[in-house]
Amino acid sequence: MFSAVATEFKIAFLNVKGPELLNKYVGQSEENLRKVFERARQASPCVIFFDELDSLAPSRGRNGDSGGVTDRIVSQLLAELDSLHQSPHIKVFLMAATNRADLLDPALLAPGRFDKVIHVTPGTDVESKLKILQAVTRKVHLAEDVDLLAVAKECDDTMTGAEMQGFVSAAVMESIREQICLLEAEQILPSEVKGIVAHSHFQAALKNRRKEKQNRT
Repeated sequence: MFSAVATEFKIAFLNVKGPELLNKYVGQSEENLRKVFERARQASPCVIFFDELDSLAPSRGRNGDSGGVTDRIVSQLLAELDSLHQSPHIKVFLMAATNRADLLDPALLAPGRFDKVIHVTPGTDVESKLKILQAVTRKVHLAEDVDLLAVAKECDDTMTGAEMQGFVSAAVMESIREQICLLEAEQILPSEVKGIVAHSHFQAALKNRRKEKQNRT
């Protein structure tokens, strides 16, 4: 979607995934961030899209921030954002996405930074969930007993598209684990291994997901 916006207005587009900028060496993450903004200035007019912004700029002062690394990255990002206003002839537009807006440093949402917030909620109706399941299972070999409509009805209303893709991947892993167990028990031959995902595998994946969710609360 963001790339389409840039294409429509015929301007450069930089897609930046937050985790890709992070580096274990002192000062390297900040340098990576500076380079992104430098590239954007050189390509002006340009759109910078930060994906998974929460991984790059969580709230400062959190416990577990060894050596204040994330605090320095957030400070560097804020400095870069503010510097854009000092060169009005350079046109750099900022967009970002996150599944955890509650983790973002509040300073990022100040006027002149990421000050326009749009909440995009996943479709909670069964039809929307079914369409997502159909899309993410296109390359999955489903058993005849799989009814995606029934699976969609069992999916939590809060599941995002990415979470549903992860859920399908978990079902595939359940199938693989089952095949491995059968092989180890010598109940099937290697030539009889089938990469088929059955309804039971979706059920197991859903059960595990709900158990993990309960453990986090």
